[in-house]
Amino acid sequence: MKLRYAMVCSSNQNRSMEAHSLLKRHGFDVSSYGTGAHVKLPGPSLREPNVYDFGTPYKQMFDDLRRKDPELYKRNGILPMLKRNSGVKLAPQRWQDNAADGSFNVVFTFEEKVFDMVLEDNNEFCSYPVHMLGNYSLLAIDEKSLLIGISYLHNRDHVLLKSVLVINLEVKDNHEEAAVGGQLTLELCQKIEAVESWEDSIDDIITAFETKHRRKLVYSISFY
Repeated sequence: MKLRYAMVCSSNQNRSMEAHSLLKRHGFDVSSYGTGAHVKLPGPSLREPNVYDFGTPYKQMFDDLRRKDPELYKRNGILPMLKRNSGVKLAPQRWQDNAADGSFNVVFTFEEKVFDMVLEDNNEFCSYPVHMLGNYSLLAIDEKSLLIGISYLHNRDHVLLKSVLVINLEVKDNHEEAAVGGQLTLELCQKIEAVESWEDSIDDIITAFETKHRRKLVYSISFY
């Protein structure tokens, strides 16, 4: 594969890890991250989430929740999700701390309102016509992910001037929709990989995807 991909959501648990797992199995150079201050998982009620620090191993979370209420967390899909995640990588990683991982070509987010907030804040973020860009793209995944992630891109100490393609794919944060979102993300990545220059082809790729799946995509261009 010629491009590097990052999947980003708030806690690096559901949508980002579903896509990460799937793309990894298909041979993509892919990483995943969260943007929240902490990792949050559903608890016995909305007011009682399970909160962990980034870097806490998925296996440790699995053991903790299995000890607390194995039936509840098996029934709501959290234990199977954590078991899947632990087979992909050790622990959730925070996007704001990923500078050592280098730049990515593609990053996916999964909620349009975050993308809208990035575009509205044009004093801090810039976008450019596709024909002006190099060979890098960016995709992210979730409510606060794109806003925080792109903000961090532009606030890094070093300036690489490498272009990234930002695509927002709207996906509800549940296990069923995450599985669908992962398949759609894989399809988009395969289309981007298949062309000689995504800068020249991205409009056609987006249009064909929207027509086929009847899903609206939002995308823009930024720089590291």
